[in-house]
Amino acid sequence: MRLKVSTLSVKDLYTEKQSNIIRYVTNNDYFMLINHGAKRTGKTILNNDLFLMELRRVGRIAKELGIDRPQYILAGATLGTINKNVLIEITNKYGIEFKFDKFNRFELFGVLVVCTGHSTIGGLGAIRGMTSFGAYINEGSLANEEVFNEIKDRCSGEGARILVDTNPDHPEHWLLKDYIQNPSDAIVDFHFELDDNTFLSERYKKNIKESTPSGMFYDRGIKGLWVSGDGVVYSDFNKDIHFISKEQAEQLNLSSYFAGVDWGYSHYGSIVVIGTDNKGNYYMVEEHAKQYEEIDYWVGVAKDIKDRYGNINFYADSARPEHIARFKKERIRAIDANKRVLSGIEEVARLIKNQRLFVVYDVAQRFREEIYKYIWNERTGEPVKENDDVLDSLRYAIYTHVTKPKAGISGKNAFTR
Repeated sequence: MRLKVSTLSVKDLYTEKQSNIIRYVTNNDYFMLINHGAKRTGKTILNNDLFLMELRRVGRIAKELGIDRPQYILAGATLGTINKNVLIEITNKYGIEFKFDKFNRFELFGVLVVCTGHSTIGGLGAIRGMTSFGAYINEGSLANEEVFNEIKDRCSGEGARILVDTNPDHPEHWLLKDYIQNPSDAIVDFHFELDDNTFLSERYKKNIKESTPSGMFYDRGIKGLWVSGDGVVYSDFNKDIHFISKEQAEQLNLSSYFAGVDWGYSHYGSIVVIGTDNKGNYYMVEEHAKQYEEIDYWVGVAKDIKDRYGNINFYADSARPEHIARFKKERIRAIDANKRVLSGIEEVARLIKNQRLFVVYDVAQRFREEIYKYIWNERTGEPVKENDDVLDSLRYAIYTHVTKPKAGISGKNAFTR
């Protein structure tokens, strides 16, 4: 039986950091409040509650002004993430059901809430020209800057306020430089790190810290810092741990295989084969990397792999759909790879950090060069697009394998790129 919220004290509901922010917003006026920092720290949970508080406040203001249907903007990277991060969480916590009209709007506490995606310029259509009494921007660092500014400009109703929550990004990001690093009476921010969430067990926090890749991912994910990578991308890779010999590989009892494909010509094209065991470990058992080869060559490589490993999945770079079509024509199971860069790198880096990814040294000539030359761009926080061909095919294979739809979900490629 769910315990009713009304029977709980503030300490049962909120961490000290969250309580301090609620105390601030209750006793101070502001135009924009930004909660930013590490994952799993309660930023969105807090903003979801502040969102409900804001709707009630807007309803009162509108009533005093004689406005029957005041408008409010609810924005997320996509409509799907709004539903997942905000609306479903509110429904689960408070039992509030949302009834949408054909324009992706719903009414709550007498306020008409207009939902829009903010990650692309297409989000402008839903809000252009409207007068809003406030906005809640979820995952603010993912917003298109023009859409973010338009949301801000639309908030011209009496007493309008804007709530923002976000994970950190690179240190040149406009949200950091233009807003967080320029606080005022109108713009306030609060920083979260993992240890601020006192509802998490010490065991959980210890495990998360120890399993998070070193460098940028740790600084962002645990400390909540806006930092770029420094040095090599896979800094936890240790040749004495992660390379295994061909003789060691022959002793493995691998249960399944899949492949990753990065198309190339003047730069290296690459196909890697990954095997897994029943302990959840991954092994790169084959590397095929060549320059100046046409699609016929790669079809031959893939057919040879298929003959030896069976009809396995080839998770391929979607940038060359004609090559994927050719693979399919040749009855090779080619599937568009999930190409999310940072998420994919983080997954590979986590396996390396946890000593669950190994590479057969004897077959990995190109990998042996790239692993120490693949570096971060300190300005953008993205990896430099050099020395990444085999590493891209490895990332495509592992991240798509990990995130692929479960059995029973129709369609092979349920990803948003």
